[in-house]
Amino acid sequence: MKAPGKTVKEILANVPADRLEAFNKLHSVIVKNLPKGFEPAISYGGLGYVIPHKLYPAGYHCKPEEPLPFAGIASQKGSINFYHMGMYADPKLLKWFVGEFPKHSKQKLDMGKSCVRFKKMDDIPYKLIGELMKKMSTKDWIEMYEENYNPKTRKK
Repeated sequence: MKAPGKTVKEILANVPADRLEAFNKLHSVIVKNLPKGFEPAISYGGLGYVIPHKLYPAGYHCKPEEPLPFAGIASQKGSINFYHMGMYADPKLLKWFVGEFPKHSKQKLDMGKSCVRFKKMDDIPYKLIGELMKKMSTKDWIEMYEENYNPKTRKK
């Protein structure tokens, strides 16, 4: 059920019809609220929001030819999934999001480590996602990434 495409535009056009409006609205909210330096791109074959190589030449340590991932959205079998690596890496940010979620959605929070699943398209908390996207700058994310995940730059 993943939307096929080799470009952001193709993925946005190939989302299943019953999710097209919600998916595109979620993408628009994310892009509108992305701090300077992040950009929409293909990341791991899906729609991601990344720090491009021009700002972080090393790329992602697992796959250096890929830009540094930060967030993403995907149309999966039973849900639209939203991924935010900052929540996975920063316990304070995760705590904030979990505390705010019930104020913005009637849906029970369905979440993995960095993945939030939205099964009801009419109950996606767009405003909350927009607020979340503003909470971490590219500088913040690079520092957190290097401190926690990149073994080549990890401080000893």
